[in-house]
Amino acid sequence: MAKLARGLVLVYTGEGKGKSTSAFGLALRAVGQGLRVYLIQFIKGTWKTGEARAARRLAPELEIQVGLGDGFTWVTQDPGQDRRTSRGIWELGREAILSGRYELVILDEINVALDLGHLGAEEVIGVLRQRDPALHVVLTGRGAPQALVEYADLVSEVRNVKHPFDQGVPAQRGIEF
Repeated sequence: MAKLARGLVLVYTGEGKGKSTSAFGLALRAVGQGLRVYLIQFIKGTWKTGEARAARRLAPELEIQVGLGDGFTWVTQDPGQDRRTSRGIWELGREAILSGRYELVILDEINVALDLGHLGAEEVIGVLRQRDPALHVVLTGRGAPQALVEYADLVSEVRNVKHPFDQGVPAQRGIEF
């Protein structure tokens, strides 16, 4: 495989469903192309998701860290704890970005942590500037800060047009988790 010319910073943001799903799909594509992938999840708690179960089958090419968060902020109701947890997850993500062990690092839901002020956008961008020039990094979640949007090579905004939850349909196994 030819050496990558330049690693990209990709941001998946917006109010619609599908940001994390897109990142997991990209992880699958990257593993299929022989890339080593690291995925770490912010905010989300210990849900037993289908994507996490499937991703573990792709080890060691795909290393996944999920279930580290305290859960959504409306569940924890403890902003101090949420900040401490986000900071600890960020340290693991930062280490992965700077380690030289991966070709793709996915920071799932980090944009939410940034939007809530748990982390600073300039700090995250500073680490992105220090990364290996061939490393791709994906940052997902609602509320991507403008500084990150401007820094990124690709930004996709997922817009909610219609969602079954709005009609009272609960989250479906295999679709939402």
